[in-house]
Amino acid sequence: MMSDQDFPASIATPAQSIDEVINQLTAIVVWSGQNNSRTGYFAALYRKVTIQVKKGIEAGFFDDGQRMGRFDVIFANRYIHACYQYHTGQAPTQSWVRAFDATERWWPIVLQHLLMGMNAHINLDLGIAATETVPPEELQSLRGDFDKINQVLAGLVGSVRKELAEIWPVFGIMNRFLGNVETGIINFSMEKARDAAWSFAEQLSPQSSVQRQAMIQEKDAIFAAFSDVIMHPGFTLSTALRIIRLGEQGTIRERIEILE
Repeated sequence: MMSDQDFPASIATPAQSIDEVINQLTAIVVWSGQNNSRTGYFAALYRKVTIQVKKGIEAGFFDDGQRMGRFDVIFANRYIHACYQYHTGQAPTQSWVRAFDATERWWPIVLQHLLMGMNAHINLDLGIAATETVPPEELQSLRGDFDKINQVLAGLVGSVRKELAEIWPVFGIMNRFLGNVETGIINFSMEKARDAAWSFAEQLSPQSSVQRQAMIQEKDAIFAAFSDVIMHPGFTLSTALRIIRLGEQGTIRERIEILE
């Protein structure tokens, strides 16, 4: 864990609304740009997705907009708090420790940083957020909006192609030969991740607080270990990733701006 004295104190207090979430994500993005921190890659993309969720609520896309707003804030606060913990020398979940540790390394490509964030936030945090949004007897009524928010979250994978092509111009050409780089690096299926997160929520919801914490720690250990697959996906792909990394263009700040 790092300890950054200038990390924005404004995000120490949990957000109470989507607008506050967006403001806190903006603070992380701005800090990352000023400090050349790769933390800003995931934060920039996540802010863009959060803005889309807000628009969806305002447009009546969800069955229960007020409940979805609460869900989104609880979900986002898990990332924001983990980010604050890590950068102030505290200990977030191990899945987030692995993701933030990766931001200190030169070799991972931008896509790997995004996947590391998604591993912690979707595979672990999403199910937890669902159980904290509604009581156990109301969980099943959340399923429709849970699936809808995942249509928006799918943009975390789907919308990166254009941005990645700006960072690494050969990206489009490579995709023609290797298929989607997203699936080439790791079999990260948003649909499978969503279904697994819902299953986790169903397991967590009826449990006591103590039992929930034990189950969360167990899942956290699994996904922290899964980080190794994202970072080291075998010799052939790892070699390809090094070639991609050498071809990535722009400074960290410029890449953050592209992802915004």
